[in-house]
Amino acid sequence: MTEQPPSDRIDQLIHALYDENEALRDHAIASLGQTGQDALPRLIELMADEDVVIREAATSAVVRMGPPVVEPMIEALQDDSWAIREQAASALGKLRDRRAVEPLVKAIKDRDGAVRTAAVWALERIGDSQAVPGLIDALMDSTLREDAARVLKKVGDVRAVEALIDGLLGSNWMVRRHAAEALGKIGDRRGVGPLIDSLRDEDWLVRRNAAESLARLGATEAIQPLLPLREDENTMVQETVEAVLSSLGWKPEP
Repeated sequence: MTEQPPSDRIDQLIHALYDENEALRDHAIASLGQTGQDALPRLIELMADEDVVIREAATSAVVRMGPPVVEPMIEALQDDSWAIREQAASALGKLRDRRAVEPLVKAIKDRDGAVRTAAVWALERIGDSQAVPGLIDALMDSTLREDAARVLKKVGDVRAVEALIDGLLGSNWMVRRHAAEALGKIGDRRGVGPLIDSLRDEDWLVRRNAAESLARLGATEAIQPLLPLREDENTMVQETVEAVLSSLGWKPEP
C-alpha cells in the first residue's frame, strides 16, 4: 500500500474545513496544525475566505503550529488582503510571542479598522509594555479608544498613567471619558488631582467616571469637591456621587 502524498492529505484536510460537521472540522484543524509548515501557504490563503468560519478555522490551524509560524504571521501583517492581515494579528495574539509586539504596534495604524482592532486585541493578549507608546497613540483613534484604554489599564505601565492624565485634561471628550475610567482602574494616585479637576468637566460621563475612579483610589481628599455634584444636572452623576461619597466614608449631617 503506497503512502498518501502530503499534498493530497493537506487537500483532504482543507476540504474538511468546509464540512458542516463541527467535529470533523475540529479534527481537520488539529491535523493541519500537526502537518508542519507544508500546509501554511494554503492556510494563509484561507484566511481571506469569504466565510468567517473558514477564516477562523485556518487561523486556529496555524496557531497550533506554534512558534515557527510567528515570523510568517508577522509577514502576513503586510498582505494586500485586509482579512489576512486581521487573521494574522489574531494568530499572533494567540501565540503570545513578544517578537510580534513591534509589528502589531505598527498594525495599530493599519488602513482597515478590523485589522487595527485585532492588533490591539493581540497586544492585550501578549501584555508587553513595549506596546504602550503605540497604545497611547491609539487613544486618538475613534475605533480603538475604548480598547486601547482597557489595554493600557491592564498593562499598568507608568507611561500609560501620564498619557491618560494628558488625555483626561485634553480637548477630546471621548478620550476624557475613557481616561477618567482607566485611571481609576490602573490605581495610581497621581491621577487623583486631575480626576478631582475633572469633576467640573462639561461632559457628564467624564464627571461620573472621574467620581467612580476617585472611589477606586480611596481618595478621601475628593469628598469636598464631590459634594456639589449631589445636585448635578445629570441624575446618573448624582446617584454615582452619592455611592462614591458613601464608599469614601462621608455621612450627611443629621
